[in-house]
Amino acid sequence: MQARTFEGFSVGKNGRLTIGGCDAVLLAQRFATPLYVFDETRLRANCRDYREAFRLNYPSESRIAYAAKAFLTLAMAKLIKEEGLSLDVASAGELFTAMSARFPAGRIYMHGNCKTQEEMTMALRYGVHRLIIDSEQELIQLNRIAAKMGKKADIFLRITPGVEAHTHEYIKTGHLDTKFGIHIESGLALKAVKSALALKNINLHGIHAHIGSQIFDLESYQVMIEMVFAFLKDVRSKTKKVFGELDFGGGLGIRYSQEQHPPSVADYARVISRTLGQISHDLDYPLPQIIVEPGRSIVAEAGVTLYTIHYVKKIPGGKSYVIVDGGLSDNPRPALYGARYRVAVANKMNKPANFPCTVSGKHCETDRLFQDVNIQTPQRGDIMAVFSTGAYNYSMASNYNRYPRPAAIMAANGKARLIVRRESLGDLLRQDL
Repeated sequence: MQARTFEGFSVGKNGRLTIGGCDAVLLAQRFATPLYVFDETRLRANCRDYREAFRLNYPSESRIAYAAKAFLTLAMAKLIKEEGLSLDVASAGELFTAMSARFPAGRIYMHGNCKTQEEMTMALRYGVHRLIIDSEQELIQLNRIAAKMGKKADIFLRITPGVEAHTHEYIKTGHLDTKFGIHIESGLALKAVKSALALKNINLHGIHAHIGSQIFDLESYQVMIEMVFAFLKDVRSKTKKVFGELDFGGGLGIRYSQEQHPPSVADYARVISRTLGQISHDLDYPLPQIIVEPGRSIVAEAGVTLYTIHYVKKIPGGKSYVIVDGGLSDNPRPALYGARYRVAVANKMNKPANFPCTVSGKHCETDRLFQDVNIQTPQRGDIMAVFSTGAYNYSMASNYNRYPRPAAIMAANGKARLIVRRESLGDLLRQDL
């Protein structure tokens, strides 16, 4: 019997956190720490929330393409396939993982601002549904490759709408000063459309636009759609081309801290659908198929990272440091973005969180994982849980200080299964000569 919940996870009467019906402390004992844990039921529910929200709100066809960069393994690709979503990949490695999981190529969209000849060839050979082209140079290169292979490449052009989304500087991608996409204001986007329509081995199906990540202000999407349609109106006027597919990227924010209150998926779908419907009507533009590319908002809050507390160091007249057996190599986001998380002692969830501290990792860096947090009074051997770590932690993990990368598991209905083996010390030498 469960006593209460925390961050959407259950807490047993014994004060222990449970994830997917599994006792977090027992998971740590069984699989060791650091450990990435995913609540499979919650993951699947998040996928279904997206499908249902757009089914109910958008009167034309819609596709939900999970952004693989957030978290991708064979098991995750299979889950996304089973839930009926499409997949957005951005590298040969992500594409290879998807194909190895037997993901349908007809549901794959391939991104990347620097797709190599090998990656383009691979995408065409597999028959991915759409390649999203990031520059006119890339467009010309793809046309050459497709011609050599005797194929036609099905593409979107990624345009830069110039929308300043209110997010971290490093994850803004829709404003003008960015490496991504083809600028509208400069006239380059219209030029690229004309070029694509003239190339013999290119089928231009639509436009892609993305404004960044961890977005809370839904008005940013409304402004983006308005700017995209102003561009589409110009394209129609000058080329007679009307696009039947539009991809609006992803970026919906999630809750990392108690102070954050992200919009719901339903609200996000309503804003996009309402804005599209109104503008399409006003411009007499056929309602297109739309594609959205959520990643973080599907996987982040379904993930928890578990650590073992090894030391508690109290500095006289200063802070208390709680030192865990992971850090920068399994979660670089605090160092990269100043990311903040909610943390707790998994075996003391029924105790008051009144111990102020900074949680530090074990690497030869300052490695302050979680600064100025309040947790339950910690002791050596306690298990620490860090919430909302499903997105980008595993994807960005490294072997800094020659630490092996952690294992990952899926938990559901009281059962846990290993989906990524923990690296061994021997694995660290696998590529060495």
